[in-house]
Amino acid sequence: MAISQAMTTSFKVEILDGIHNFGTGVIRASTAADVFKIALYTSSATLDASTTAYSATNEVSSSGTNYTAGGKTLTVSQVPTSTGTTAWLDFDDVTWDSATITANGALIYNSTQGDKAVAVLAFGGDKTSTAGNFTIQFPAAASTTAILRIA
Repeated sequence: MAISQAMTTSFKVEILDGIHNFGTGVIRASTAADVFKIALYTSSATLDASTTAYSATNEVSSSGTNYTAGGKTLTVSQVPTSTGTTAWLDFDDVTWDSATITANGALIYNSTQGDKAVAVLAFGGDKTSTAGNFTIQFPAAASTTAILRIA
């Protein structure tokens, strides 16, 4: 099993279908922004571009940590924008305080739209916190570095 970082193929299609709404300027049944979450996974998880939805299988254990199944809600820090021909957005960093966690990767998913997968993050190996903060620091908010970019 392995975790391979990728923007999921299903997400790319769903963007074209108008499923995901990161901002408030979209015209559809609801103009409210969707809720996006990030869940952490162990090295036993299989997550890649074919991942279509959040699953609790091989998610980090919530026993004895400050981690809750399903992960944490993300805050969009830079609503969808574009620079040149690249559209992008960014999230605020997310931290699990005083947590004992070992994670190998994460899944960003849209909990408003049936837990549909957005992107897989591969940490390049196990990352651990022991009764400390476990933080995911997103890259700088720019067209060449933001965590979600479509060029």
